[in-house]
Amino acid sequence: MQYDNHIIINRRRVDLESPVYFIADIAANHDGDLARAKKLIWSARDSGADCVKFQHFLAEKIVSDYGFKRMGGQQSHQSNWKQSVFKVYKHYEFHRQWNSELAEEAQKAGIDFMTSPYDFAAVDEIDRFVPGYKIGSGDITWIEILQYVARKNKPVILATGASTMQDIDRAVGELCAINHQIALLQCNTNYTAERENFKNINLNVLKTLAVKYPGMVLGLSDHTLGHATVLGAIALGARIIEKHFTDDNSRVGPDHHFAMNPHTWREMVDASRELELALGDGIKKVEQNEKDTVIIQRRCLRLKQDKKKGDYLSLGDLEALRPSPKGAFQPYELKQLENKKLNKDKEAGDAIYYDDIDDIL
Repeated sequence: MQYDNHIIINRRRVDLESPVYFIADIAANHDGDLARAKKLIWSARDSGADCVKFQHFLAEKIVSDYGFKRMGGQQSHQSNWKQSVFKVYKHYEFHRQWNSELAEEAQKAGIDFMTSPYDFAAVDEIDRFVPGYKIGSGDITWIEILQYVARKNKPVILATGASTMQDIDRAVGELCAINHQIALLQCNTNYTAERENFKNINLNVLKTLAVKYPGMVLGLSDHTLGHATVLGAIALGARIIEKHFTDDNSRVGPDHHFAMNPHTWREMVDASRELELALGDGIKKVEQNEKDTVIIQRRCLRLKQDKKKGDYLSLGDLEALRPSPKGAFQPYELKQLENKKLNKDKEAGDAIYYDDIDDIL
């Protein structure tokens, strides 16, 4: 199975050494209003998103009205919807005549424009406007759409919510047979935004995926409140973060209540950028900003009383005290000074330096 250890989105490289790539999923939060969709593009840009994403679905191409009506009641996060599943999807369809206009708006705003396509026609109609594709978790078993998207030869970002490793491996195998620009997102598909969902986010799956697919770009598609899951995912190697985005959580609609708003999105991005700086390169060393503190916080060997040139040192003459200037003997070197002769006069309290002793190896 071959895949690249990075993906390129609109000339931007995304890999383990790169800054996190943030996708603001507007999804249905445009509420069927083109002007509102444009406004959300600019708001996402101003809040620090790298990409704004929509969802290209037509109700009759994504859900079965017959099937949902015979389920005996709407389930999970859909249980609070006031209308049938089909009618809600119908109301929040992305109008495909918006494609060119919204892509142009995103370009004006200087933010990438992407989508999740939910039928073959959507892929063909949007392809010339997007630098890559996101595939939602629900389509991880729909091999035909995975193959169709992969053949567009653009990066494919696949969410893995409600999936087993067998599901993931099947999908990755099909994608990689066509396209090596692949990224995987850990995801939990419960959109209720309840606090108890945290126990099901399972961020450690990112470690499992990193072992299973060494070097593959990983990320998180998340629907929890706050920033804990995002920061944890970044610390575990996620370099793509997708969250829903709205400008008003009180609006009526299927995605508004659990989405990030401009304030919380900016908080998330700022905290993530701080975390990126804090993660460092993994090499343990005296850091640049510790050059002074290593002197004032460490101990060195110092004399308890005055000594003359030619005197021999005993271990009882020395004690370990701060500070530790450069060139001074360290506490772990104490035994090296036993019975060594000073080559200069030294006062009580002074450090013993390497050049105070002639016969130190």
